[in-house]
Parts: sequence; C-alpha cells; structure tokens
Amino acid sequence: MKDLFEKLRTNRGPIGQHAKESHGYFTFPKLEGEIGPRMVFRGKERLNWSLNNYLGLANHPEVRATDARAAADYGFALPMGARMMSGNSNAHEQLEAELASFVQKQDAILVNFGYQGMVSAIDCLVDRHDVIIYDAEAHACILDGVRLHMGKRFVYPHNDIVSLQKQLDRAVNLIKETDGSILVITEGVFGMRGDQGKLKEIAALKKHYSFRLFVDDAHGIGVMGRTGAGTGEEQDVQEEIDLYFGTFAKSFALIGGFIAADEQVVEYLRYNMRSQIFAKALPLALVKGALKRLELIRTQHQFRANLWKITHALQDGLKKAGFDIGVTQSPVTPVFLNGSIPEATNLIFDLRENFNIFCSMVVYPVVPKGIIILRLIPTAVHTLEDVKYTIDAFSKIVGKLKSGKYQADKIAAV
Repeated sequence: MKDLFEKLRTNRGPIGQHAKESHGYFTFPKLEGEIGPRMVFRGKERLNWSLNNYLGLANHPEVRATDARAAADYGFALPMGARMMSGNSNAHEQLEAELASFVQKQDAILVNFGYQGMVSAIDCLVDRHDVIIYDAEAHACILDGVRLHMGKRFVYPHNDIVSLQKQLDRAVNLIKETDGSILVITEGVFGMRGDQGKLKEIAALKKHYSFRLFVDDAHGIGVMGRTGAGTGEEQDVQEEIDLYFGTFAKSFALIGGFIAADEQVVEYLRYNMRSQIFAKALPLALVKGALKRLELIRTQHQFRANLWKITHALQDGLKKAGFDIGVTQSPVTPVFLNGSIPEATNLIFDLRENFNIFCSMVVYPVVPKGIIILRLIPTAVHTLEDVKYTIDAFSKIVGKLKSGKYQADKIAAV
C-alpha cells in the first residue's frame, strides 16, 4: 500500500512536474500595480493582455469610490452568517432582482464564487434518475459538477449539434425506464477559443425533445448582446435558456456570481443548494460594489462599444498579418502556433523581457501536444496603439519561432 503523500511526491501532475522551473514566472506570476493595460511584472512595466477586465471597470473612478465607501461603511464581515440563517439583507435581494431583470428572467440567486456556484447548482438540480448532456469543451467547473452526478451523463463533441441529437435520443430512451429528466449544459462563450455555444440550434431542438437548457455565460454577461445581457441575447434565444449562469469575475471585475431562472426554480435552489445554505453570505461591501457595476453596465454603453472597437482592431489586424486566431466570436482572442513546451516558454520569455508584453500561454495538457496558444484578452481600456505594437511584436517572435531560435530541451530558465 502506498503512502498518500509519497504518491503525491512522485506524481506531481502534468503541470506540477514543472513547478520548480516555472513557479512565479510561467505559473503563478505576480502582476502588480493598478489593474489595467499596463502593469508591473518583476519590476518592469508590461503591456498586459491577460486579464478578463473586459469593460475596464476594475479601476473606474465610480467603482473605486463605491468599493471604498462600502468597505468603510460595512467592512467585510457583514452580514455574518449564511443567507438562510442570519446573512440576508435588502441589498442582496435588490442585486438579485436587478440581475434577473437585466438577463430577462423572473428571479436570481447569488453565489459566492462562480466555480463553486456552478458545481453546486448542477449537484442540486439533478438526481440519479436524470441525464446530463454536456459539451466536451465545457469549463472545468461544469465538468466537476457533472462528476458529482449519480446518474447517467453523456458528452457530445464541441458544438456538434448532430451528435447532441444522438445523445438526446439515448437520453430519451433511458429516462423511459427511470422516469427521469434531461439537462443540457453548454457555455455562451467558450473561454479558451472564444467561439460561442450554438445556443440557437440547441434551443431549436426543444421542439422535438423535452429538456432544460443550462448556459454558463461567464464570458458573455456584460459583453455580448445588444444591451450586454449575454450570448442568449446575442443569438436572440435568451428566453429559451432555462437556467442562466453569470459570474462577476469577468466584466464585473469582482467576486461572486448568480443563477437566473423562473421564480420557482430559483426558490428551489435557494432552499436546496448546499453551498449557499451552509456558506457565509457574500459580504455586503461586495454586493454594493456589484450593484454599482451593474448600473454602469446597463447605462454606460460606451464601455462595451470601445471593447468591441479594440477587439475588432486586434482580431482583424492579427488575421491580416497572417495569424491563425481560430473561430473566435467574442473578445477572447487565441493565437494558434506550432511548437513544443520548451519553445513556448522561450517565446514567452522573449515576449515579456524584450517586448514587454504579458499574455497567457496555453500548452499541453490543456491543448494537444505541439500546439501553443497565446491568449489575448482585449478590454475597453486598451488603445489602438497597444494593438499595433502587439501585432508588430507577434510578427517578430513568430519569425524567430519558425527559424528555430526558441528550440530547447528544457523549459526556459528564469
């Protein structure tokens, strides 16, 4: 029998095996200073494309003033206790009502963290008689929620509607025996490649199948759609989304999230979702901050307009320069390159140290071996000059990559 800790020491995982060489630089880097397009990394200012501060609200003066005032007025302890017992407030209920109205649903429930909220919502909604069908490229929080499910779960290849129909056929035949239900889970915007979930096509299947649709719109809320109400609004199927999930971690530049649905569904979640029943309520200071952010998202449409101006300039410029950015339909901008993990680390080192550009690097096991993704997140507070400088720099580093200047046996020493 193996000792548990010895097993952990000998198998650090696909990313953890590089911890000694990468920690603090390629993994767990420390960005310092005011949140924005330029931040300090290891003592030097870098042009930053790595934060989901889509609308630039993190340092908006009204947001900062509200956060400071709320922290001074309430601290971060109030309310003390779980919502059901002693942690409720008028502000919590106001935020839930305003969020529900914004995404065109009857009611909403706050969750303390987006990841935890999705996991616990899935666990709460289904029982062992039900079937979950989900997209193969769904976020880790969805996958972890699905793993808790005691019943059957079927996966379909990313955005493959024909395969989804086949899984629905399987599920329909199965629940005839179990008297169960079907829950389909997908995303509004997929955060790695930037493409949208095929919500319109999925919603159309409701004419032929009886299922409920749960959409994680973490990257869509505040960004997609005519008013920023999300990807369902973008595709004109918001009313067909039965459970809408939004997080504050992206466009709101905060912590927390919410689930919006019909009033009776939200009431069920409110009284049965264990992570909220047994967890301390979201601090009132954060709730007040979320209310201000929501107000700005609803009323200051220039933030979203500028985000899309920068997004189009970046994506059109990259494509014109010959870069492969995949099939993104959102601000998420992946740049696909070919190379090994050591080449990727040398490239990123060069990009950060010699061009002063900070962006995220994605390699195996997140993507197949031999693929490198440089993931850029444009925001409303970037400039067209930032875009031009970045495309010029990328053209230079790709030339080095193709000429073999980044080849190595080990990841870059930092």
